[in-house]
Amino acid sequence: MLRSNLALALAAAALALSAPLAASDAMPETQGDAPLPQLGLMGTIPIYWGESGGFAELLAGEAELHWARASLEQGYHLVPLDYLSPEALAEQKFLLLAQPRGLTADENVALDAWVRAGGRLLLFADPLMTGESRFALGDRRRPQDVALLSPILAHWGLELRFDPGQSADWQMRDFAGTPLPARLAGTFGMVGEAQSCTLSAGDLVAQCGLGSGFALIVADAALLDLADPVSESAPALSMLLARAFGDNAGAGGTARAEAVSSENIAENQEYDRNSGTLVNDREGINAPP
Repeated sequence: MLRSNLALALAAAALALSAPLAASDAMPETQGDAPLPQLGLMGTIPIYWGESGGFAELLAGEAELHWARASLEQGYHLVPLDYLSPEALAEQKFLLLAQPRGLTADENVALDAWVRAGGRLLLFADPLMTGESRFALGDRRRPQDVALLSPILAHWGLELRFDPGQSADWQMRDFAGTPLPARLAGTFGMVGEAQSCTLSAGDLVAQCGLGSGFALIVADAALLDLADPVSESAPALSMLLARAFGDNAGAGGTARAEAVSSENIAENQEYDRNSGTLVNDREGINAPP
């Protein structure tokens, strides 16, 4: 009896979570007569589901919604992803990663191959998140406080850096003629011999031409703060989306005609397939599975 009740409860919870997704897939939004383009979405910043404490809040509609979801859905049909497999990425042309968890070795290889094959990526990689969260440090529902993406960034010729002595106040960086809000932001440095990226906005933004694709990477995610965004956040997000996915995407990157093998990403990391954890020896931190 206990096992039966537990199975029913899990089935109901799964149905509750999948219903919005199924409804969204069945009736994609439209812009005029044409369906909106799909945008794959993944990250620990709760853009799609909001900051929910559990199934009950989702069912009751009590989760605090993220302002960016409505902004994104004006131009895109959102497709939440929980794992970057080749199969999942094959369905997407555009991808937004908002402070993602540490990626597995297989995910790094899949992401790199997808971008080089023509995918367009907007990535927020924050070395020190400043946004408020209802969940305590160590809670897996909390946005990841530190970006753990050194393997893929190094493979693209980038190093994420952080100056602990900087001001904790909001800073406005000009990028593409638009104020880009940042707070306790990181900067990018160039590493390796391959120069696939150009740096802008005081090294806050990297624009990378990779094979046939393009990646726009921001060393901060403060503009995606859930509880207390500044007024410049929404216009800045719209500008970044246009820059990453619009007709001129890739204009700021250093395009390379040849495709580079993704296999050497694994050389930058150790992946324990038994425990399902990414051990990044450059950061000395165990990333969540």
